[in-house]
Amino acid sequence: MTKFIAFALGTVASIVVSASAVNAETFKIGLSNGWVGSEWRTQMIDEAKEAAAKWKDKGVDVEVSVQSANVDVPGQIAHIRNFIAEGVNAIIVNPNSPTAFDPIFAQAKEAGILVIATDAEVSSPDAVYVGIDQTAWGAAGAKWLAETLDGKGKVVAINGVAGHPANEMRVAGYKSVLKDFPDIQIVNEVNANWDQAQGQQAMQNILATYPDINGVVVQDGMAAGAWKSIMDAGKKDQIAATGEIRKDFIDLWIKDKLNSGATVNPPGVMASALNVAVLMLQGKELKEPAKAGQYGNALYLPIPFIDSKNVEKAAKQLEGKPGYYSYTSSLSISDAEALFK
Repeated sequence: MTKFIAFALGTVASIVVSASAVNAETFKIGLSNGWVGSEWRTQMIDEAKEAAAKWKDKGVDVEVSVQSANVDVPGQIAHIRNFIAEGVNAIIVNPNSPTAFDPIFAQAKEAGILVIATDAEVSSPDAVYVGIDQTAWGAAGAKWLAETLDGKGKVVAINGVAGHPANEMRVAGYKSVLKDFPDIQIVNEVNANWDQAQGQQAMQNILATYPDINGVVVQDGMAAGAWKSIMDAGKKDQIAATGEIRKDFIDLWIKDKLNSGATVNPPGVMASALNVAVLMLQGKELKEPAKAGQYGNALYLPIPFIDSKNVEKAAKQLEGKPGYYSYTSSLSISDAEALFK
């Protein structure tokens, strides 16, 4: 009799598990990363995977498929083709061009696939952008710098990859602010491709030519290198420069009392996009349609800012993390749900 009861209970449990499996939602999401060798991008992908795993607690199985290319638009278009062939439910792309993906995104839509861009906006009417406003990102750092310099001085800019949509929007952002400060002169602009070593060399070259500069607008990925050259030149107390959100830089910032401010582009943007994607795949509707941005298809996320007033708080979030780990934030599932009806 005991064996029979055990067998019966086991059978019931099996039926319950089977029914649960049948009723569970399952989504496959392709993640296209257009930049290889960036620790920020690696963290971005890892955070997106972690976000996908958290949906299990909601009874949703989210499988992710990841492909990466190195600043290569044709290679990234191939990602999208591969995802369409796989039959994914959604594609989240960190794009290397604002316009080149329009035809392939149209094909994805035709196949019934949701497309979300993150980190850099795209022109396609068949995609939604979920991420920060990169123009506002550039403007925030420039505003901090202009106010720190009391509206006057000589400034240089170290930009990222020329032509990349995020870089171009950031440049437009800082220029939109600095044009309102007639006593601030931009004496030089260079590109250092979001590479720390190139940022350091660019700053070294700039200081050799313009030893009397007062400020530097430099994007993340290069700021630590730029600051190293500033410090090596003994100009730490004469120059204000925008900074990084990586732990190693924030630790240096606190230790050496740098005059810096960092606009945060969190690696968690792709995790935020993934949570929004799952809710869209469930048929939920945004309270406010994604109509912001230059292409009218953006859902903008908040942009944190780190300065001397909160840098130690930022450092606490990074305790125990490796030096390359970036200060981050993202929409939790509940945060994302609050955006929907």
